[in-house]
Amino acid sequence: MIQPTASFKDNLQLLPSVEGLARIDLTDPAGAIVATIENQPGKQGSLAVYQYLQQSFGMLDKQAATYALDLFAEHTADAKTRPGAHPNIDRLLDIIGGAAPLGIELVAR
Repeated sequence: MIQPTASFKDNLQLLPSVEGLARIDLTDPAGAIVATIENQPGKQGSLAVYQYLQQSFGMLDKQAATYALDLFAEHTADAKTRPGAHPNIDRLLDIIGGAAPLGIELVAR
C-alpha cells in the first residue's frame, strides 16, 4: 500500500488510473446500491481513492475509511469543518463513526 503524503494531489499521482472505470457503486450489507461515484471531472479523485480502497481492502470498513482520510489529505480537514461539502469524505467519517461498512463495486466502461 502507498504511504499517503500531506497533499491530495501528490497522493493521486501514486494511485492507479481510473481510465477504464465508468463508475463505482457502493452497496449496503444487503447488496443495494446506496451511492455511486461517476467517472467525470470533479469526481475522479474520489473515484481513484475508492478504487484503491477496493483493491487494497476489498470493502469500505472502518480500517479502509481511516486510511482513505489520509489519502484525501488536506480535504479531510475541510470536510470536517464543512459537512456536506465533500460527500465522499463525509461517508468515510460516517463509517468511522459507526455506520455499516459498504461494498465497493468497480464498473468498467
